[in-house]
Amino acid sequence: MSTAALTARASQGFNLGASLRRNRRWALITSYIFLIVFAIFFLIPPYYMVVTALKSDAEVARMATNPWIIADGITFDQFKILLTQTDFLIFFKNTVIVTLCTVAITMVVSVFAAFSLGRMRFWGSSILATGIFLTYLVPDTLLFIPLFQIVKWLGLLNSYWGMVLVYPTLTVPFCTWIMIGYFQSIPKELDEAALIDGAGHLQMLTKIFIPVALPGIIAAMIFAFTVSWAAFVYPMTFLYSADQQVLTVGTVTSLIRGDVYKWGMLMAGALVAAAPPLVIYAFLMDYYIAGLTAGATKG
Repeated sequence: MSTAALTARASQGFNLGASLRRNRRWALITSYIFLIVFAIFFLIPPYYMVVTALKSDAEVARMATNPWIIADGITFDQFKILLTQTDFLIFFKNTVIVTLCTVAITMVVSVFAAFSLGRMRFWGSSILATGIFLTYLVPDTLLFIPLFQIVKWLGLLNSYWGMVLVYPTLTVPFCTWIMIGYFQSIPKELDEAALIDGAGHLQMLTKIFIPVALPGIIAAMIFAFTVSWAAFVYPMTFLYSADQQVLTVGTVTSLIRGDVYKWGMLMAGALVAAAPPLVIYAFLMDYYIAGLTAGATKG
């Protein structure tokens, strides 16, 4: 091959590499532009909540001031009044109790159901697994009337323990579906090795599958926590006493009187209520994404 041909090929390769680098650079620039735009768009509501929560009632009511800035100085009176002169702490306590109980019930039921449907193959197991997931797609607005009759019949109306009974109907189907996919992704050789060693199904679940499927279990726990913490339709229907209310409904009903809105305390309450899910997602986001990915692609 002549020197001219080698030079032309080298020049062509250099131009191709330069073109690829240029395209990659523009792709990165475009991606960052869109990310910045979306970040600004989605951070506007939290920013407005923080600004409003740190204003005094007088400044919030004064329509002439800019709503996006704090003109009269930062004040924590909204948080102080919310925590000391309202039933917010009662709502918070009730929500914590309901959420923890719901997560515990959901995980016990979902782990056993997912293990039996995902690993202990029997006739109709695939159809049953699909049916369990399809129940998650039924809207809350179609279920709250029959569930109201059941809760009333059990004597749990206007009791947050009724929410402990009702919330698993929202969390168990989806959590079971997530963990079925995760359990099915575990190699079958582990089952065979455990059976050869004389392990029973309960020992296989507790000593092999739960440790291996921990990301999926954590993802299911986060989902159950989020649903229980943020549910609105059921507590709005079943609870009406202040001492039994949860955060989502209690904050709204106690801080909105007719056409009078306590905007400062509403925003402060929303920020405090959003803190636990935010902290959980910040520390466990990798597990949540891994669990959802496995549950969505396996099985």
